[in-house]
Formats: sequence, structure tokens, C-alpha cells
Amino acid sequence: MDIKNFIEQYRHAFGSYELPLGIWYTDAPVAEPQKSKGCFIKDLKAARNGEFVSFNLETIFCPGGKVYTGYMEMPQFLPGFVSGKEKYKETPEMVENFVKELNMSDKSTKYLNFVSIDKLESFESLEGLVFFANPDVMTGLISWVHYDTNKSDAVSVPFASGCSAIVAQTVVENRENGHRTFLGLFDPSVRPQVAADELSLSVPMSRFAEMYHTFGKSCLQGTHAWNNVKKRIENNGN
Repeated sequence: MDIKNFIEQYRHAFGSYELPLGIWYTDAPVAEPQKSKGCFIKDLKAARNGEFVSFNLETIFCPGGKVYTGYMEMPQFLPGFVSGKEKYKETPEMVENFVKELNMSDKSTKYLNFVSIDKLESFESLEGLVFFANPDVMTGLISWVHYDTNKSDAVSVPFASGCSAIVAQTVVENRENGHRTFLGLFDPSVRPQVAADELSLSVPMSRFAEMYHTFGKSCLQGTHAWNNVKKRIENNGN
């Protein structure tokens, strides 16, 4: 898979709209880790602007963020907080079962890195890609995902915090060589950290390795319907 070729195709389909971020873990940081203040999703703005961003156990502030990046086991208070305070699940037991079934691997000694893919030389070592997209761009991405499959869960929207949808589910799916992609940023707590018209689509590399070869065959490469959408993307929604 050639990263420059993909970027060229992506630009042809979406114009100057922002490129996806690459996600990967390393033994050493690719940038000086900066401490997050609250939800670390807001700190990804730097990565979206072309800077390398690294986190580790000490620099992620939110306990949930630490859990969903693999940096620690679920603390005792978290199920009650998610259920009783945030009211995102009916019972603490449902939260416990969700985290248990997610089965995120231990990353406590690793660094988690993000950067726009135009700053990378290759897709090697990535766990996945995360696209931040408005409805028109997301329409194109979802159409691309469905191009070569009839699987009903090709695009999945499981319960997830912002960091779980972007990191944990992507990493777990990639390690299992899975086919699902994940629509995210439906967590009310994360919404203030992104634009009002923005959602995420996370694609594990296990699935991207297939999708890479279909981008140029899908509707994104010049159909009448897509050209009409592309025109509005290029005109910033007008």
C-alpha cells in the first residue's frame, strides 16, 4: 500500500478536506508527550494540523481515557460514574461487562501516537486510521466502506466513549484481523471537543488493507452523484 497514492486518490475525491490521522503505539514517543487537561480528544487538533502527538500513562488525564487506551485496568468507581453520574448505561454491571468484553490489551509501557497521514512515509506499524468528517464527507467514506461487502456490521456503532471508538475498538479489531469500521463521537461528553457537524470513522488496518484497493473503483472516483456532493464539499457546504 502506497501512502502517497492513497493521498492523491483521497484528494481527488474530497478535495482539500482534511486527511485522516494514523494511530500507532511505540516504545518511545515520536513527540514530547503533553499532559491533557480533561478529554484528550481535544488535543488531537494538533495532530489534525500536521503535528506529531504522543501520549502515555502519565499524560492522559481522564481515567476512562486511560482505560480505553490500554493504560490501566478499569478503576472501581468508573462503572458507577458512567451509570449513576453520566447516565450512559442503566447499571454499573453493564459498564463492567462492556469493558470486559472489549478486552483492550495492556499498553501501560507504550506511547500512543497520532499524526495526519501526509506526515508519514508509509502505513507500516499503524493500528488504524481515524477520519473526522462532516455529513457529506462521511457519506463518501461510508459508501467506500460498503463497496466491497454486504456485511451488516461493516460500519458499526457500538456503545463507546470518544476515545473508545477511536482507539480501543480500532486496536482490538485490528489485532483480531477484523472487518468492522467504527462510527464514533456520539458520546455527549466528547461533543464539545469537536465541531458540531463532525463525526469520526475509525478504520483498523486489517480492514483498510482491503479498502485501499477499492477506493479507485468506488463511487468516489467521478460518478455523477458523487461529483454533486464533492462540489458542495469544495464550497464548504454551500
